[in-house]
Amino acid sequence: MDLTIHWTFLPHNDPDAALAFYRDTLGFEVRNDVGSGGMRWITVGPADQPGTSIVLEPPAAGHGVTDDERRTVVEMMAKGSYARITLATTDLDGTFARVQAGGAEVVQEPTEQPYGVRDCAFRDPAGNLIRINEHR
Repeated sequence: MDLTIHWTFLPHNDPDAALAFYRDTLGFEVRNDVGSGGMRWITVGPADQPGTSIVLEPPAAGHGVTDDERRTVVEMMAKGSYARITLATTDLDGTFARVQAGGAEVVQEPTEQPYGVRDCAFRDPAGNLIRINEHR
């Protein structure tokens, strides 16, 4: 098999705040920005990885999701327990400083983990957990 990761989805509750975080703070390029019916989907990704994208979407935007389920997703987002993604960099300290300076909520400063990874963690404006591992 020849599989690659093409898209992953993260919810947002404020498209402008999500755009500012992923574009301006993380430095991702905007690949698509589409609105429909009062909702907005924003596709971003690293400039040097055109085949890998994050789609920032309204919470529980799929068909068949009930209002109660949507409320549950929004509540979990607010607690920071709904979605997460792990990124990687060769310059963890520099990346940490840039993301922190961008105003992101720090969850964990750069730390050597007992399982052999050095990483840090933030929350994006919607509460999604963003872990950043250091490439070695």
